[in-house]
Amino acid sequence: MDIATVLGIVSAFGLVLIAIFMGGGLGLFINIPSLMIVVGGTLGATMINYPLKDVLGVIKVVKNALFTKNIPVQDLIKQFIDFAQKSRKEGILSLEGEIKNLDNEFLKKGIQLSIDGLEPQEIRTIMETELDFLRARHQLGAEIFTTMGTFAPALGMIGTLIGLVQMLQTMDDPSSIGPAMAVALLTTFYGSIMANIVCMPIAGKLKTRSKEEGLIKEMTIEGVISLSNGDNPRIIEQKLHAFIPPSMREQK
Repeated sequence: MDIATVLGIVSAFGLVLIAIFMGGGLGLFINIPSLMIVVGGTLGATMINYPLKDVLGVIKVVKNALFTKNIPVQDLIKQFIDFAQKSRKEGILSLEGEIKNLDNEFLKKGIQLSIDGLEPQEIRTIMETELDFLRARHQLGAEIFTTMGTFAPALGMIGTLIGLVQMLQTMDDPSSIGPAMAVALLTTFYGSIMANIVCMPIAGKLKTRSKEEGLIKEMTIEGVISLSNGDNPRIIEQKLHAFIPPSMREQK
């Protein structure tokens, strides 16, 4: 997990919890009926909106997006330069021993396709298809969390209406006004927390990580095609540097 995610979780939830404890304790903000309305209602509405397999599959997408660390671009460029130098000296088949220990499955697959003798255009088609489906999975995950972030405040409002109705029906009994009002207010609170501290930030992170991973894979495709074409290592370096800002190209 990157440092921004860690700091975001600590600051968002930490400051809210500190404010709660300073105002009288956590117990005042725990209400099971309110949680049932917001959390259960949001999940239920999301499952109505999407197939169950997509809702369950989003957990894996989030795990990969938040906890998988991308390869630094400079390391990837250096790796391709080393491969190109070896390939020009000993042939593309010499890379078969080099890719066995690679952790990057996408890169390993691309080089293996080159070793197997596929034409560069066929390799590009295969790898770009895989990249397109990766982006589609990430987009679906972000879309599901955006939808949940939209539903949560709405369910909070429904809970508020339920609490107000219960309160108005029991105005003659002062002892029942408090619990009904708690449901009314806490459902709105839970809906806001769920939408603005959980769902929407995760959707944003998924979109950002998808762009980052997409860039790395686009660079990988270009590098693999260049290897397959037998390009000069210097040319490969310049091609891959074109994907990143000038400030990053200067890093050694």
